[in-house]
Amino acid sequence: MRKRTIFTTMIDRVLRVQPLWAHCDVPCGIYDPHLAAIAAKTVHTMNKKITELPTPGATASPQEVLEHRNTIVRMVQTKETHTQLCKQELLILWTDYFKPEALAMFPDLHEVFWKAAKLCSYNKQHVDLARSQELMDTVEKINQMFQKAEAAKKK
Repeated sequence: MRKRTIFTTMIDRVLRVQPLWAHCDVPCGIYDPHLAAIAAKTVHTMNKKITELPTPGATASPQEVLEHRNTIVRMVQTKETHTQLCKQELLILWTDYFKPEALAMFPDLHEVFWKAAKLCSYNKQHVDLARSQELMDTVEKINQMFQKAEAAKKK
C-alpha cells in the first residue's frame, strides 16, 4: 500500500496534478428540503418512541434492563444522527440555494433558518416532543419558502 502511495505521489508530481477538494453541494442546482423533512420527522418519531418506551420494573431481569438500555441508546443514536443530517441539509439550502435576492420574497428567511438550526441543536441534546414538532413545523415552513422560490424561478 505504501509503495502505491509513493508511486502515485511521484506520478502526480511529474504530471503536476493539483489536489482538488470538493463536497456534495457542487453547483449542480439539485436542492430539495425533502431530506431535512424526513430527518426532522425521524427525530420526532425517535422522541416519541423514547418517551413511550416502558421502563423495566423493579422485578425486571438484568437482561431486560440491558435490552431496554440498548433500545434507548440505539434510539438516541438514531435521533442524533438525523438531527445532524437535518441541520446539514438546512445549512446547504440556507447558504447555497437561497441567494440575497430571496430576502425580498422572504424577509424572515435568516430568522427561520437560524431557528431551525437552533432547534436541531436543542433536539440533539433533549427528548422533547413539543420541540421536535416545532422542528418539523419549521422545516415545513422552509419547504414552503423553497417551493415558492422554485415557482418564482419558473415565471
